[in-house]
Order: sequence, then C-alpha cells, then structure tokens
Amino acid sequence: MQENPIKLAVIIGSVRGGRFGPTVANWFVEQAKKSGEFTVDLIDLVDFPLPMEMPAFGEEPDAATKAVSDRLSARLHDADAFAVVTPEYNHTVGPSLKNAIDWYFEEWSLKPVGLVSYGGMGGGLRAAEHLRQIFAEVHATTVRDMLSFHNAWGDFQKDGQPVSPAGSEEAAANLLKQVAWWADALREARSKGTYKLR
Repeated sequence: MQENPIKLAVIIGSVRGGRFGPTVANWFVEQAKKSGEFTVDLIDLVDFPLPMEMPAFGEEPDAATKAVSDRLSARLHDADAFAVVTPEYNHTVGPSLKNAIDWYFEEWSLKPVGLVSYGGMGGGLRAAEHLRQIFAEVHATTVRDMLSFHNAWGDFQKDGQPVSPAGSEEAAANLLKQVAWWADALREARSKGTYKLR
C-alpha cells in the first residue's frame, strides 16, 4: 500500500431486483485492492433511497430524506476518485444512478471517474458514454479507458470470478492506473483552491 493511498469509492449503480451489479462491483473492488494504490469504499445505491422529487433550490429536504442524503454525501465527499459500475437501461443510464448524481455537485467535482459497464450485446457502452457527458457537467473527469462486460451473465463464474480473468484483469489494471494518475493530480490541484466551480 502506498503511503498516501487514494480513497476510491466504487458505486453500484443499479437497484433493480435480481441485479448483476454486485457481482461485477465486488470483483472490481478486489482488483483495486490488489493494485496497492487504493483504499476502497463500496457504495451500494440500494442503501441510499433518494427520492426522485428534489427539494426546491435553497430548501432542505424532509428529515428522513436529509438523513439519507447526508450519509451518501459524506461518503462521496470523502472519496478522491470514483469507479461507477453501471448497466444500461433503454440505451442509457439507469434512473437510480442518474438521480444520485443529480442530488450532488461538489461531492463529485474535481475528481476522476472510472467507468465499468455491463450488459447484453452492447455491454452497457451507451450508458457509459452518456455518463461522460453527465459527469462533465458536475466538473468530474471520466478517464479515457473503461471496462465493459458484454453478455456479462456468461462472463462470470458462480464464484464471481471472470471466465477469462487475464483480459479482464489487464483491462481493470489499465483503468485503475489512469484513475490513480488523475486522482493524485486532482488531489494536489484541489488543495490549491484555484478552480472556479460555478
């Protein structure tokens, strides 16, 4: 483990019953820990049921919603970088993930985001490409490389490990190297406080 490890939040972006996201996310967490550059916080959005209806600007949500929002805010704020594990719903991002992004701003800003997608023939690629546009709007930087599992249900064995680990592990390692580089650079840049967010 490096002296000042990067705090990586791995986010499970699907909350649908029977979802496959935890299988992919748990494997990716193993890869991040194995790299020696990260401490990892696995965030499952099913544990943070934010409503689709947001409070008006300048207003506080009700107490129950605020408790959920504050818990997730603290976890996101603490992270130096993110890895988002997402399926594709109707050629785009699932509503739970988009909603979680929309609830926050500064928590995401000036931090790198690695994209890990999964799905059928498309492998979740359209959702990943849409996330690049969404994260840019909250001043987060998606790294160039990504990881995609096509026909993902056949890509993993019952023990949660990929059928073809060599290629998957190499792709994960490349993604994590880019996330680590950007996380170090942006952590230093954030400390200078010279970037105007709004």
